[in-house]
Amino acid sequence: MKYLKVVTGLTGPAGSYGILKGETIYLLDHSPFSGSAEETGVSVPLVEVKRFLPPVEPPNIIALGLNYVEHAKEGKWDLPLAPVIFLKATTSLAGHLASIILPAEAPSEVDYEVELTIVIGKEAKNVPEEKALDYVFGYTCGNDVSARDCQMRTDKQWARAKSFDTFAPTGPVIETELDPSGLAVQSRLNGKVMQAGNTRDLIFKVPAIVSYLSRQMTLLPQTLIMTGTPPGVGFARKPPVFLKPGDRIEVQIEGIGILINPVAQERHCE
Repeated sequence: MKYLKVVTGLTGPAGSYGILKGETIYLLDHSPFSGSAEETGVSVPLVEVKRFLPPVEPPNIIALGLNYVEHAKEGKWDLPLAPVIFLKATTSLAGHLASIILPAEAPSEVDYEVELTIVIGKEAKNVPEEKALDYVFGYTCGNDVSARDCQMRTDKQWARAKSFDTFAPTGPVIETELDPSGLAVQSRLNGKVMQAGNTRDLIFKVPAIVSYLSRQMTLLPQTLIMTGTPPGVGFARKPPVFLKPGDRIEVQIEGIGILINPVAQERHCE
């Protein structure tokens, strides 16, 4: 089942959840996380959507670094012995077709990272690995946008670099019926393939990630977990490739869809 959250104009309230079937959205009366969502009988053609919203309202956005061997190698980092965890501010969330804004504080080395993203469906604490998937609602596409100068030189840690507004594009849908173990993942910049990988190459697989995180912190419903990115990121290229105004970045995950975001420069009010 593909769930999404949209603004449809006059057909339904702003921020309506729906189920995508083919090219039609069937609106729901409640959030799918409520446990009692039903179709309202109102449908909207996909082409008539005014705006795509992030499909969740996450209490936390948790992300993993260095979870593909080749990505760790391209960054010249040691392979992790346990998941490398960091947080992104919830204010970094952005939807499908929303602009990634290059921040005035750090506009020059903004990078892309395609990531399979887990959506937690129910509260999880100290969950054994063999039961971890019972706590997963579904999966969506994520782009772990990163200001590399902040991450690697200025701050030398990841919080600010990963948390500027719009640095967590997510969507457009949550797919609930998906085996995450062997999915093709790809990013394209202005139509050119930059990253091409497969979730079978994750160092820490989805059940291990959910179990591990649940032993460190309580995972609340709608928590997003970005699972890491394959090689091909911009900073590791020769010469480096960073996002610039007018670019279009797409991240695609097999079985889910394509998350598309244009890139724009932040403008300060005078």
